[in-house]
Amino acid sequence: MKFFAPSYKRSQGVITHKILPELIYCVHQFESEDYKKLGYNVKIIPDKVKGNIARVRNWIKRMGESSGEKFIIIDDDVKKFTYWNNRKQQSLLGENLVEHIESMFSLAESWGIKFFGVNPAIDKGSYREYTPFSLTSYISGSFNAFIDCPLSFDEELPLKEDYDFTLQMLQKYRKVLRFNAYGLLKNDHGNLGGCANYRTLVKEKEQMNLLQKKWGKKIVKTDQGSVKQFDINPIIKAPIKGV
Repeated sequence: MKFFAPSYKRSQGVITHKILPELIYCVHQFESEDYKKLGYNVKIIPDKVKGNIARVRNWIKRMGESSGEKFIIIDDDVKKFTYWNNRKQQSLLGENLVEHIESMFSLAESWGIKFFGVNPAIDKGSYREYTPFSLTSYISGSFNAFIDCPLSFDEELPLKEDYDFTLQMLQKYRKVLRFNAYGLLKNDHGNLGGCANYRTLVKEKEQMNLLQKKWGKKIVKTDQGSVKQFDINPIIKAPIKGV
C-alpha cells in the first residue's frame, strides 16, 4: 500500500510522516530539494500542475492507479489519526494505523465501495456510535481512498473539490463510505503554504457559488456557522435515502 500527501511551500511544516513513516510527499519540482534536504520521501510533481489542488489530486490519483497498488491521499499536516473504541479515543500510528487502513479497504471492497474516507471531526458527538458508517455523507479531502474509481476531481472547484467529488460519487454509484469512528486532528488554518496561499473569502464565495450552480441550492447549502474570514463550508445533502 502507498500513502501520498500533496504538499506545497510547506517543507518546514509537514508532520504526517510522524504517524505514517512510509508516507511520500508529492511536491513540485521547484521546491523538491527543500523537502529532500530534510530527509523526506518525495515524489516530484511537474511545476505546470501547481496552483490548483484539484489538478494536483488528479495527478496523484492517476499515479497511484498506475502503480497497481492500494493507495490513499492524505493531508500533510495531520497531527493525530484518532479512533473511537468502547467510548475511548485512541491515537493510531505506524503499523497499527496501516493495519486499520487495510481493514477499511477490506470492508469497502466487500461492500462494493469505490471511494471512502474518515470523519471530518474527531469529537464524541460527531462519532455517533449508533451509526459507525455513513454511506451518503460528505468525505473530506484530508483522507481519500479509491478502489477502481474512474472519476476525477473537478478542476474548476479547487477549494471545494472534495464536496464536489463526494456528490459526483453519490450521483454515479449511489454510495460512498465514511468511517465515523476515525478522524484526523489537523492544523488546517494555522500552517503556512498549501491552499492557504490562495484561499481568500472572495475566492471562497466564488467557489461556493459555482458549487451551488452545479448541484443546486437544495443539495448544497451554506453552513452559516462556518462563514469566517477565510472559509465557507457547504452542507451537502444528496437526495438519496440512508445514513
